[in-house]
Amino acid sequence: MKNLQSALLASAMFLAFGSTAIGAPLSKAEYKSEKEAISRQYSADKAACDSKGDNAKDICIEEAKGRGNIAKAELEAKYEPSVKHHYEVRLAKADAAYEVAKEKCDDMAGNARDVCRKEAKAAHVSAKADAKVAEKTSDANTAAREKTSEANMAAQDKTSSARKDAASDKRDAGYAVAKEKCDALSGDPKAACIKDAKSHYGQ
Repeated sequence: MKNLQSALLASAMFLAFGSTAIGAPLSKAEYKSEKEAISRQYSADKAACDSKGDNAKDICIEEAKGRGNIAKAELEAKYEPSVKHHYEVRLAKADAAYEVAKEKCDDMAGNARDVCRKEAKAAHVSAKADAKVAEKTSDANTAAREKTSEANMAAQDKTSSARKDAASDKRDAGYAVAKEKCDALSGDPKAACIKDAKSHYGQ
């Protein structure tokens, strides 16, 4: 399971390939044209999955959906650049990688599949937490540039709070993975495993 994070990263990179890069703002005509192109590409990607079978087809479909959703989010960020839209791009990538990872876990069974799903969830929580930190930091920095030194202090407090929340979310997600791994054990070893997990993740 230790290779799952690498697999998730690979999935995220794969989903990002071919999506629209964020550049200069678009005209309304360009926006409409690119939106139609994204729709056509999604249909083509989804149709290409028909040649696959079983879970490979499900994975393929989730990858197609992920690429489509990322491309749509990036298009919105190009058309109307904003902190919110850039956050939604990060969120779309996190969600896409998570959905693909969950499907890949279905190739496993028993505790291995349960641990795989918990690790996928932990990676998803971590990615969303990082996206929220980036959004809050950007908001705070914008406010700080527009206001006085008092705003700078408020910006630091806001960023610090977001980082604490993100760290807490990551700890909880990490504990869920560790606890799930303990389920493969029983008796005293399981109790010791859970105790170590609680101690490590501050639960």
